[in-house]
Amino acid sequence: MYYCLIDLLALLVLLITNHDVFFTRREMENDRAQRHYRYFLYAVILYYVTDLLWGWLYEISNLDWIYLDTEVYFIVMAAGVLLWLYYVVIYLGIKGVFRHFLTYTALILLSTVIIGTLLNRWWPVMFYFDAAGVYHAGIARNLIFVYQVVMLLMLSMYTLVFANKDTEIERKRHLAIGLSGLIMMLFIAIQVSLPHYPLYAISYMLGCCLLRTFVIENEREEYRKDLEIALEREKEQFLELKTAWKLAYTDPLTGVKSKLAYAEQMELIDKRIERGDMKELAVAVFDVNNLKWVNDNLGHDVGDEFIKQSCHLICSIFKKSPVYRVGGDEFVAILEREDYMDRDLLLQEFNQEIERNRQNDGLVIAAGLTEYIPNQDNSFKRIFERADSRMYERKHELKS
Repeated sequence: MYYCLIDLLALLVLLITNHDVFFTRREMENDRAQRHYRYFLYAVILYYVTDLLWGWLYEISNLDWIYLDTEVYFIVMAAGVLLWLYYVVIYLGIKGVFRHFLTYTALILLSTVIIGTLLNRWWPVMFYFDAAGVYHAGIARNLIFVYQVVMLLMLSMYTLVFANKDTEIERKRHLAIGLSGLIMMLFIAIQVSLPHYPLYAISYMLGCCLLRTFVIENEREEYRKDLEIALEREKEQFLELKTAWKLAYTDPLTGVKSKLAYAEQMELIDKRIERGDMKELAVAVFDVNNLKWVNDNLGHDVGDEFIKQSCHLICSIFKKSPVYRVGGDEFVAILEREDYMDRDLLLQEFNQEIERNRQNDGLVIAAGLTEYIPNQDNSFKRIFERADSRMYERKHELKS
């Protein structure tokens, strides 16, 4: 009965330690090595079930069923070795002659077991049960176990001694595979002379625990670090995009919104008008007087300062409204909410400031303001044109 209990314990340990591998597959679907690791674990589960049944059937001396179960046992064992080697080859990135050697030797083992199991029905080369129902190992069975021991020894020597391991990640991977191979090799070697003990199941249990501890957890740590790097890179890209967006939507000279931002705002307002969502909106258009004279007579550097001072004056009055520079000396402010309610007072305050500037030979800026008229203005352009027309009226008034 202890035989069955060990298999049951090993099965439970495997399911508990690798529950995420079996039930959370999304992370593994795009990782070839992880998929092969899961396939290997399926083979281990099947082996535990087969070996557990073997212990129970042997206990009750049901020779007909135990013979069939023993045949399945050997085939499942060889399939598990094949899947384990496939996983190791992919996980370690083994290439060249040694890769072909490992895969072909595993295929030879599986083929030999299948042929030996079929022949065993006529010649007991793998195993047989005597008249008392006692299990006896055949020469072919012992050779198959020795074959596995030699194969695991070669793989362990390769991973621990001969393989080139340039990085810390590669060293950890080779160490995990090498140690698990040595553990499995040790118990399989003992199993050759002790066929009635579940040593092969113990080798799988310890080997899988090592793989879980050193391989899967290390892979997750690497995945976490890669994710942190990716997030940091994404953050940098976001900041670069934010900077580019700010450059594109900000006028470099004055710091107010650019002509591109103005064009997008026009589109948004047109959509609101089309949907009937627009309630209260006013547009103020500004044009700086005498900029051409300043540029021609005092230079463009003075002209740029002239523009910045003009923008500052507009923003100081229309503090709660977005201001756009839409041309060399042209600005637009879009008034909503509180500024919309105070639009007449704001325009009056602005014009009073301009009148004081005129008397002191300061900045002179023409302004025109108008409101959105529901059921009449079907686009932002119509509102702008009225405001622009009033601005030009004011410009002529200031010049006269």
